[in-house]
Amino acid sequence: MNTSVVLFTADLRLHDHPPLRAASAGGRQVVPLFVRDRGVADAGFAVPNRLAFLADCLRDLDAGLRERGGRLVLRSGEVVEEVCRVAAAADADEVHLAADVSAYAHLREERLRRALEADGRRLHVHDTVTTVVAPGALTPASSDHFAVFTPYFRRWSAQRPRDPLGAPRSLSVPDGVGSERLPSRDALPGVSAGLAAGGEVVARKRLASWLRSGLAAYEERHDDLAGDATSRLSPHLHFGTLSPAELVHRARRAGGPGAEAFVRQLAWRDFHRQVLAARPAVAAADYRTRHDHWRSGRSAEEDAEAWRQGRTGYPVIDAAMRQLRYEGWMHNRGRLLAASFLTKTLYVDWRVGARHFLDLLVDGDLANNQLNWQWVAGTGTDTRPNRVLNPVAQGRRHDPEGAYVRRWVPELAGAPGAAVHEPWKLRGADRVGIGAYPDPVVDLADGLARFRRARSKTDTELHIKNK
Repeated sequence: MNTSVVLFTADLRLHDHPPLRAASAGGRQVVPLFVRDRGVADAGFAVPNRLAFLADCLRDLDAGLRERGGRLVLRSGEVVEEVCRVAAAADADEVHLAADVSAYAHLREERLRRALEADGRRLHVHDTVTTVVAPGALTPASSDHFAVFTPYFRRWSAQRPRDPLGAPRSLSVPDGVGSERLPSRDALPGVSAGLAAGGEVVARKRLASWLRSGLAAYEERHDDLAGDATSRLSPHLHFGTLSPAELVHRARRAGGPGAEAFVRQLAWRDFHRQVLAARPAVAAADYRTRHDHWRSGRSAEEDAEAWRQGRTGYPVIDAAMRQLRYEGWMHNRGRLLAASFLTKTLYVDWRVGARHFLDLLVDGDLANNQLNWQWVAGTGTDTRPNRVLNPVAQGRRHDPEGAYVRRWVPELAGAPGAAVHEPWKLRGADRVGIGAYPDPVVDLADGLARFRRARSKTDTELHIKNK
């Protein structure tokens, strides 16, 4: 046997792909395989926006492979069974795939290894395909993972990422391995109207544009809601149409404060992955419990639904939530504000918000989503668990002219200047002009007092961030 199978998962690219490079070494034939995992669908993670983006990515990957003499083999079902079937059909002696961090991925990997070995085949798992530094590669003296970002970042920054690999010039795929028809986003219901396109070609164009015209100003503009000055590369990182190692190299090559701030965000991504790899339960359980008794019942659900629909009466929160529904994506500052409002001001369980984000976000990544929600809720790795973000103050700071709010909350298009952030204070014609926009679901002071009581903290113990 002189054939390898490459199992693509969250690494849907040809550039800087260590499994593909290793699988094709020495002129070996390669079967590029993607399995639409039944387990992902059963767990509720196969949502319309990510399925649509995935369809784009698979079509783009297939096109890139065909340009090099290959093709993508698509199967659906249970991953271990499908990989073994393809390996047998191709008479392949080895399978290559990228390492992942979730408990589900680890279990799938071990099951696949045992099944392949029973057939006389080998499994090769490659680190630093979806991360810059492998989870578990950096540990403090007293633990199996870092629980605080700053010391992790210090160690992470001292590592030199591996050199990126070029895309293969040519590939040879054996005959006789059947494939399903590639999916199309056009056939999917429930996709957000403004969902961006996926695929490596789109990703690399976006990256080139970002490096040329966005990176330099990133440090000073990344919180500018109306300016939309973030990279918007997170969906491509989630699906692996871009390599995080390559991004670090190219950002550092550009240099400057913007590049340093951007690289720091990539380090946060690795940080969350090493936490999830070491503590898989944090996907659903508190990393550091605060013994919260989250609100439940009809009133809490009504508040949560107003939050989902972007009708809380707080314009910057509603703008962020409506952006999420329309684009399947949300500005990073908007994510922080929306999460703080739900968990601190409304005192609703972070899992309610995390689930809604995963239902809509095209970059709905388990490690980043769950652990960022916990960071904001105060049950995660944040060393200041009781900070509260004031949506009015934050709106004035990060959307001072109200352009972001007016873009996503058209009811407030006529509200004058910064008054758009407190529409309940408008009077006369200005008040009439906002039509059916709702009053706030809760007074900020009342919400803060409720949160303080719930956490059983004194005023001096709280760190309230109203800026």
